Amino acid sequence: MVVVSNSTGRTPAVRAAAATAATSAVSTHAPASARPGSVLHPGDVASSAVDEPPPVDVLVHRPGRAQGDLFVTAQGQTEFPRGPQIMDDHGRPIWFRKVPDGNFASDFRVQEYHGQKVLTWWEGESTNTGVGAGIGYIANQNYEIIATVQTPDPGEVMDLHEFLLTPQGTALIVSYQQKPYDLSEYGGPKNGSVVDSVVQEIDIATGRKLMNWSSLAHVPLTDSDFRPAPGSTVPYDYLHVNSVDVDTDGNLLISGNGASTIYKVDRRTGKIIWRLGGRHSDFRLGAGVRFSWQHDVRSVGHNTYRVFDNGTRRGLEGYESRVAWIRIDPAHGTSKLIRQQVHPKLMSSPVEGNSQALTNGDTFVSWGVAGPGRMSEFSRDGRLLFDATFPYNGSSYRAYRLGWEGRPLTKPDLIVDDAASGVVRANWNGASDVARWRLLAGESQGGLKPVANAAWDGFDTPIKLPADARDAARLQVQALDERGKVIDSSPVTPVGTGASGVR
Repeated sequence: MVVVSNSTGRTPAVRAAAATAATSAVSTHAPASARPGSVLHPGDVASSAVDEPPPVDVLVHRPGRAQGDLFVTAQGQTEFPRGPQIMDDHGRPIWFRKVPDGNFASDFRVQEYHGQKVLTWWEGESTNTGVGAGIGYIANQNYEIIATVQTPDPGEVMDLHEFLLTPQGTALIVSYQQKPYDLSEYGGPKNGSVVDSVVQEIDIATGRKLMNWSSLAHVPLTDSDFRPAPGSTVPYDYLHVNSVDVDTDGNLLISGNGASTIYKVDRRTGKIIWRLGGRHSDFRLGAGVRFSWQHDVRSVGHNTYRVFDNGTRRGLEGYESRVAWIRIDPAHGTSKLIRQQVHPKLMSSPVEGNSQALTNGDTFVSWGVAGPGRMSEFSRDGRLLFDATFPYNGSSYRAYRLGWEGRPLTKPDLIVDDAASGVVRANWNGASDVARWRLLAGESQGGLKPVANAAWDGFDTPIKLPADARDAARLQVQALDERGKVIDSSPVTPVGTGASGVR
């Protein structure tokens, strides 16, 4: 489930340059019968950003953290624009893509496609119950859209809860499909409807559907932890599948949030191999194993699974959420809690959340709506090494710490931001290897000389123009890497009384 704000809020002043190529809006609609309208097409550039991205407050920043940047998709009650964003360890923006008003993004991360590192995210609309309709995007190192993923059949839409690429060039996605259903024997209306959580595997290159697993065909409504209201007109979302993963044997792990159950499913036949947790578990639950309303179930090998156990849902707040490592013994039908991680402040998140194994053995955790939008890194022995939060009532459906080398196709921009004080800005949305900026000034394009420099401080870095350079007719910024080598330069910009008025 995802919390979505219907508030438009105010739009911050434009700070980033609008020089990057414009992107097409994604128009999607929540009803299951609707299909996303105009989309970004392969070759389009997804690095345009003309608004300030949501900030993050870093609360804990200790040695020993894993390398990598923060990947989030802000949503909720925020006056800031929303969209996929990359930030460094101090919360400074590296890349941001504003999505159209009324839309939001989810599950933004780095994955592999045809052996290359790519950015992937879902973008579209959602109801306030977390039923999404949108499109999956895949972008290369230059932030070009190289592929999109949708459900291929008319009347079906791609939900926001999972967008997982596989080594076979396919994508595992979820499609929530509303279907008529007689719910009278379950306490609901006779002429009711139910949400069928459908897991699909899509061939990315061709768009062909390779697998279609229907929850209604395999999971009875009696598995659910709750019942439909008698007079409700809202579709009964009895299972609410919120994650799909591939186990070590190639079969699927499906998280049924509404049933507090993990289902292992035969990828070829669709049959359920086993159930862990819930009302009909195939394993005896050892001490501390029981979980409820979980998100983000991942296989970590050796019959062991990492679960973000919300432990609570709306109306039942009070139980802390945790990350639990659970090992099963199929031969004996038992399960055991290997270890668990809770936040020192005992965060309780009724919706959203995920966990990620980092390369140094640490664990990165997004606490969903708790915090608000709290994200943390823990060492192997449970020490809190990193902690950050959104300074507003918002969250990120999932959050990750990942390595990424981005190089936008656009050149850096020089922006005259404050004529009175002589502050200019170096802007390069998406460039991940800039260490410093060098400012050049002169009377002609061939007579530019260095007059100032500044350490990179986000994709929109302010640079103070020295007083003795404010009469210059031309300005330019150069992006430098850690060795001081010029990566690229902005166009030479005419300034002064005849242009932007820096004097």
